Amino acid sequence: MSARPGIGPVIDDGLAPSARRQAMLVIILGLTLAVLDTSLVNLALPDIARQLQSNAAQSIWVVNAYQLATLIVLLPLAALGERMGYRRVYLVGIALFSAASVGAMLASSMLALIVARALQGLGAAGVMAVNAALVRLIYPRAQLGQGMAINSLVVATASMAGPSVAAAILSVASWPWLFAMNLPLGLGIWWLGRRALPANPPSEHDGPRFSAIDVLLNGTMFTLIFLGGAQLGVRGQAQGAGGVAGGWLLAAGLAVGAVFLRRQWRLAAPLFPVDLLRIPVFALSMGSSVGAFCAQMLGFLALPFLLLEAQGRSHLEAGLLITAWPLATALVAPLAGRMIGRYPDGLLGGIGMAVFAAGLLSLGLLPAQPADWNVVWRMALCGAGFALFQSPNNHTIVSSAPLHRSGAASGMLGTARLTGQTLGAVVLAAIFALRPGHDGSAESLALLLAAGCAFAAGVCSSLRVRA
Repeated sequence: MSARPGIGPVIDDGLAPSARRQAMLVIILGLTLAVLDTSLVNLALPDIARQLQSNAAQSIWVVNAYQLATLIVLLPLAALGERMGYRRVYLVGIALFSAASVGAMLASSMLALIVARALQGLGAAGVMAVNAALVRLIYPRAQLGQGMAINSLVVATASMAGPSVAAAILSVASWPWLFAMNLPLGLGIWWLGRRALPANPPSEHDGPRFSAIDVLLNGTMFTLIFLGGAQLGVRGQAQGAGGVAGGWLLAAGLAVGAVFLRRQWRLAAPLFPVDLLRIPVFALSMGSSVGAFCAQMLGFLALPFLLLEAQGRSHLEAGLLITAWPLATALVAPLAGRMIGRYPDGLLGGIGMAVFAAGLLSLGLLPAQPADWNVVWRMALCGAGFALFQSPNNHTIVSSAPLHRSGAASGMLGTARLTGQTLGAVVLAAIFALRPGHDGSAESLALLLAAGCAFAAGVCSSLRVRA
């Protein structure tokens, strides 16, 4: 047994149980804030646009600025964590997120709010880029599956809980309070994190070396692809001038990406971890993750339209029915964590995606006016399947990377999630552009496509058993 200043004793690998609980509390709270704020303001966008005298198109950037800022710095911050320490990147991220929340709360114009949200996204990226790497240091190898299950559960429930939390706050307060709550929580997480989070272990390997041009190319690639997808899908202009512009932006993003990846190809520890993508099981896990999150976003965004518009349910009824999804996730995720190590991750992930695909397929084939129980079991099937997949998949992504490349693997977890979610939103917007009437046909098509994405993710996961 040895000791490290500020974090208590270390038993073999990982922290002692008491120190582990404190460190995981920091991880859970920080990740909840970062993921929750991705969708927290969606419900308040009409009020924000009205109060700040802006239109709906401008208000969308309150969401986009956060997502884009997070996406473009995830990998650079993960690489920085390998050089300077995951703990330091995490704490600076929480501090920036908290400070930017004050700016968002006090914003008196749409531009000021968008800038504050972008700064929030940069801070959130500091949390998401290294949280899985920190979990790998917090837990002993034999118990890493439990830590990844907790991590996966937090991401899944926080992603789904945003609208519900926002509705609760907006029912008693105005939209600035959505950001005000982040300050005391963020300061508490920062204070506890300084005491509880572990430092990087000594390594014989140098941290990744990258230049400013690499960071610029990485940011340009993701920005162009994100903006191109927004033009093609989110604005519903796939057939007009917006579609042409979106196509050019996507093409430019892919061209920049080709140049960027060529620069990275021969580096021992590249900014974009092509070295890890050469590991077959890692590459298959990344493909599974993108497909799974694309399916999740397609389903999550299509279901409110299906329940509210096509079936004519109230907001309360729709909210209660959708709650079956995250509730099933919360119940199954701990069970999935306990099965890691007993059964192959690829097998668990493949079964999980098969269940998820079956749930999405059954939702896509719902009758016109189904009974509540007929919706609930389908929602529960989706939540249970996704939970059975996500923890083993994340465990493989983190554990298949060398220890000194844990930061890169952690950054790729967030990159895969955001990429899949963005792709799902773009696909759904394109479906709505082609079928603008909310009679249920567009929503059913989206759910069927989501089932196809989940099936493809399950195939990738199952191939890992052989790999």
